[in-house]
Amino acid sequence: MTAPPPVAPRPPRRVDKTFYAMLLPVVLLFTLFITVPAVVGMFYSITNYVGYGDWEFVGLTNYIAIFSDPRILSSYGFTLGFSVVTVIVVNVVALALALGLSAKIKLKTALRGVFFIPMVISGIVIAYVFNYLFSTSLPTIAARLGIESLESSILADERFAWIAVVIVTAWQAIPGAMIIYLAGLLAIPGEVYEAASIDGARPWRQFRSITLPLMLGYVVINTILGFKGFLNAYDIIVGLTNGGPGTSTFSVAMTIFTGFTSGDYAYQMANAVLFFVITVLISVMQLRLIQRRGVSL
Repeated sequence: MTAPPPVAPRPPRRVDKTFYAMLLPVVLLFTLFITVPAVVGMFYSITNYVGYGDWEFVGLTNYIAIFSDPRILSSYGFTLGFSVVTVIVVNVVALALALGLSAKIKLKTALRGVFFIPMVISGIVIAYVFNYLFSTSLPTIAARLGIESLESSILADERFAWIAVVIVTAWQAIPGAMIIYLAGLLAIPGEVYEAASIDGARPWRQFRSITLPLMLGYVVINTILGFKGFLNAYDIIVGLTNGGPGTSTFSVAMTIFTGFTSGDYAYQMANAVLFFVITVLISVMQLRLIQRRGVSL
């Protein structure tokens, strides 16, 4: 039996020069505006640089001081707690709206357009509008109805100001999450629900046994994207409470930015580096959780 003829090796695949022509500007811009500033910031985080003038190396002094700074620790506590609560609110409401807007109802297309409006409005504009509602409209209505607990603005109450931030942030973030859930619901074959109905499964059982398991990947996507975005909350908080009352709603991003403009450049740059590390660790933990549960994205 004769041996099969040897297979000739394939010639190396040549990459079109157009690919490099399109890739090179993107790489250069990313390096210039993202990588270089990040490296420079990490360098200044181990100095006493105030944003101008001379500087000296101080080692890890800035990083050590962060762990004993109550203002920074408070901002981390608020940011993490706010992010967790807002992620839960956004996902629950967005999934409920997606289920309603994917059902056989009248004016479904028009309603989808209405619910998408908050997504295209600037966060700072939304914050100023809700600031007026919480500070003027809501107390006036509460006074006329005799609801004493709401006669004063919740934005001025350290106990409840964070609730207003959650409400406004969720109001803007829900449409984006709802779009993802609508895409997931449309990807589920209708025959699955028809078979479940024939077997006597009621709507709640169908949601629990069919919809939710098949939508788990989309829930994970919204959770990761939402948590990442809420950790960087800034514009809505500035327009709504400006970090007040006191520092009760100061986010990490606000703390870093205000430090840059008040002479704490190196100190807040160390804070920014630490916050970056924490964000990466949280992202890695989320991805590991996805892999363990076998969710395909």
